[in-house]
Amino acid sequence: VLITMSSDKEEVQVTLEDQKKINLFAKKNGNLNEIETELEEIKKALQNIEDAGDDLLLLEDEDSEAIPYQLGEVFIQHNLEETQGLLEKEKDKYEQRMKQLKEEAGEIESMMKELKVQLYAKFGDNINLEA
Repeated sequence: VLITMSSDKEEVQVTLEDQKKINLFAKKNGNLNEIETELEEIKKALQNIEDAGDDLLLLEDEDSEAIPYQLGEVFIQHNLEETQGLLEKEKDKYEQRMKQLKEEAGEIESMMKELKVQLYAKFGDNINLEA
């Protein structure tokens, strides 16, 4: 976040309360960026799960008895139904996390919007809170 006080404009005194609001805005902006990064990672993981599920549908009967499934750092062999169940559980876990992150992002964006209004009301063009 770029926060600037322009010296060629009218001087506005920055109080401790103002500085706390500016710092909170910067912190929340960082949190929002972290959430967006995690959401992108989750989208990729969900796509990988979807691709794995599609690949399972293409298996021949003789290949569907010993499907390797990665659990931590090891691969464990499962049959087709077990593997599909594991993929579904993994997908549900990621979807729940995505929902939680989107809610958090909405709360953060709302707070940032409120802080922007307050800070721009006091500082006007003397501050830049655009990411």
